[in-house]
This record gives sequence, C-alpha cells and structure tokens, in this order.
Amino acid sequence: MLKSLSLPLALAAAPALAEVPSVAVDIAPLHGLVARVMDGVGTPELIVPAGASPHDFALRPSQARALQSADLVVWAGPALAPWLDRTLDTLSSEAVIDVNAYPETRLLKWRESFGDGHDHGHADEMAHADHDHGEDDHAEHDGHANHDDHAEEDAHTGHGHAGHDHGDSAYDPHSWLDPANAKAWSRLIAETLAERDPENAERYRANASEALAEIDAASAAAEALLAPVRDHKFLVFHDAYHYFEEHFDLHAAGAVSLGDAAAPGPARVRALQAQVAAEGITCLFAEPQFDSGLIDTLAEGTGARIATLDPLGSGLETGPGFYPALITGMAKAMADCLKG
Repeated sequence: MLKSLSLPLALAAAPALAEVPSVAVDIAPLHGLVARVMDGVGTPELIVPAGASPHDFALRPSQARALQSADLVVWAGPALAPWLDRTLDTLSSEAVIDVNAYPETRLLKWRESFGDGHDHGHADEMAHADHDHGEDDHAEHDGHANHDDHAEEDAHTGHGHAGHDHGDSAYDPHSWLDPANAKAWSRLIAETLAERDPENAERYRANASEALAEIDAASAAAEALLAPVRDHKFLVFHDAYHYFEEHFDLHAAGAVSLGDAAAPGPARVRALQAQVAAEGITCLFAEPQFDSGLIDTLAEGTGARIATLDPLGSGLETGPGFYPALITGMAKAMADCLKG
C-alpha cells in the first residue's frame, strides 16, 4: 500500500513544469535569430515562407490562428508587412516585439539617391517614436538632436526614396541585413524569453552569446569576399539592401523597383537601360520573389551579368543556422557576380 501511494504523492509534491513559450515570427531572417536563441528548448513558427514577399503576403487561416495563439510574436513592423498589423492589433502589446521599434536598432531613412549620392553615416540615425525616450535622450544617443523632427517631417511630406510613399515610416524596414541589428535583437529575444520562461533562462542567454560570435564570424567572412569587388558597379532589383551596403561599404548604382517592390513605369525602365549602358554596370541582381523579366530586359546588349540576390534567403534551410548562412550567402552571390 505504501509503495502504491508513493508515486502519486511524489507527483503531487513536484512543481509543475512551465511550458516553453510558443513563438511566431514573420520573416525567415528573424525566424533564424529566434530559432538560434531557442535552440534546444523549442522551435518558433515561421509565418511568411522565405520564398514569398512580405510586402503583400496573403495570410492563411492556419497562420492567423498561429499568430493568435502565440505567446510571443516577433516581426519587422508595419512598414514591411502592413497586412500583419491588423492581426497583431488584437494581441497584447507585451506579446509582440517589433524589432524596428526597438531602441537599439540602427535605422536608415529611405534613400533618395544611389551611387555617388550614397547616404554615408546614416547607420547611426535612429527613430523610435513608439518608445518612451525624450528628445534629449535621442540627441545624446545618436548625436542628432533634431532627428525625430526630421523623421516626422519626412513622413508627413512623403519625402523619401524618389518621392515614393512608404506609408507612415520614413525609415527602411529591411534592417535585418545589418549584422549589428541581428546581434542586438538576439540579446533582446533572449532576455524576453528568459523573463517568460525562467527555467530555461540560462540556455536562452548562452545561445544568444554563441549567436553573437557566429554573426561576427559570418560578417568577417562576408567582408573578405566583398573587399576585392567593393568598387564594382551593380544594380539591385528593389531597394532592400541599404543596410547590407552600409555595413560592408558597398554602393549600389540603383534599383529597378522601389523599396516596397512596386513595379517601375516605362519611363523608369528606359532610364535604367540608359544607365546600365552608360555607367558600365557590372552586374544586375534579380530576386527569387519577383519576376526577373525586367532584369533580363535591362541587361540586353550591355554585357552586364545577371545573378540572384535574396534578402530573405529562400534557398536556405530554416533554423538556428539561417542568419549566418544568409549573410555569407549574399556576400558570395555578390562577389561571384561582380568579379566576373
């Protein structure tokens, strides 16, 4: 009798194990960072497949349910995926991390020119209107006392990237292509999960520490690949690479499409054709999420090479190793095309 009671009594006395938080992430690069931090503890759910464009993705019912049931959602904000904003409005603010609204994120304004007009020095400009930082705090942090005023002015006047309307944001949301941001977010994700899941807190933090070293190694490998071709001219499909260019000191000569991948008009296509021929542009980069027909048209008769550059890493295996593979893969694709 005593033996038969011992197991139930032991179970009753044991504390209940906390469940690992369920996490949903909008795009594959962020999913990779979360997966690395959660490695060995749990697996986050990816909402937008890497082969799809986050600009105009159609949310399926199963994905909407995954978002609604998630304990934590990590996303790149409404400037990248405005269709997701309405769904997340139904969740508590504590359950959502917008990485582009995080104070440590380095944000760049939508650029207005390419090539010689490249916006150097903007990597330190930051805009976090949704955070409780005063004007003095912003000025002390980044050295731009009037930064928020400029951001508000630009947003209201529509000023930014050839006058194109990017919604309410004056800032480019493709910020995951700056490895410095990926490192900051890895720390943020680890601390957020540690607070929600104290039993695995040390694992999250250890994983994040390892992730930072892996991102640094990937950045160093990318730098070695890109240094020999830094002065070669290239054209990208859409203006998604500003952060990557700033981090590795590259200079795109232009973009076929605008920042949200809107189709260019005939006049813009003609102007780009003339630019490719006149400037001796070495390489034109297509993207797997979009029709490459325009790139083919621009390259005709110019001798420019065509390659694929993918800011979302659609050919990569999702999971903990995704982000370093994305950075080195993009660097290799660029270097291979540019060196000829």
